[in-house]
Amino acid sequence: MAKTPDGKNTSGRGQRDLKVKVKSARGRKLSSTRWLQRQLNDPYVKRAKAEGYRGRAAFKIMELDDKYRFLVPGARIVDLGAAPGGWCQVAVPRVNALAERTDKAVGTILGVDLQEMEPIAGCVLYQLDFMEDDADLKVKEWLGGKADVVMSDMAASSSGHKQTDHMRIIALCEAAAYFSFDVLDEGGTFVAKVLAGGAEGELQKLLKRRFTKVVNFKPPASRSDSSEKFVVATGFKSEVEDDA
Repeated sequence: MAKTPDGKNTSGRGQRDLKVKVKSARGRKLSSTRWLQRQLNDPYVKRAKAEGYRGRAAFKIMELDDKYRFLVPGARIVDLGAAPGGWCQVAVPRVNALAERTDKAVGTILGVDLQEMEPIAGCVLYQLDFMEDDADLKVKEWLGGKADVVMSDMAASSSGHKQTDHMRIIALCEAAAYFSFDVLDEGGTFVAKVLAGGAEGELQKLLKRRFTKVVNFKPPASRSDSSEKFVVATGFKSEVEDDA
């Protein structure tokens, strides 16, 4: 019969005992303890660590691209809200940013975030608050031309109030969308994280005027208890008819 180092029997223990349990600590809120325990037991967090990705969000963009195929060799990518860099890491081999495949076109990746990021081979990263005045002009200057994909994982710090957080992330998505209208090449793609909550209807209308197809998708890597989802808009139209 198997025993632990302290001599206790291990027979009869179920799989649930394999989970990491986090003890409460002085000064730590119960919600923080629950979050930490969820992180430690999250299979995507473990997989990200094992495969060298900077966070579980890498698998979200992976699953989005597997379904909609926008990270193609030679694509010019702008990643808004890029920290810690998981989306960029996924994009590097898919767009051939390191030119490892000589038989394929070489892509470029520009990442921007409020937080400083550790360098990623094949990417150009900048620290910038995209919501500050003229930030979009700086990104356009760094880009130096058109983009094929604008993707946004921008999110405001949680206020603890669901509706307020929803409105904040919609505002970020709209800012990213208007930026994409300025820089996307004909047929380009816009991908952004949103939170379900009602106000995203206007964003959908805005995107449907400028793209041939707009869909919402919740990748498997997105937690089932989260209101998070992603909008994927493909077939950018550089010119649209005025509303009658």
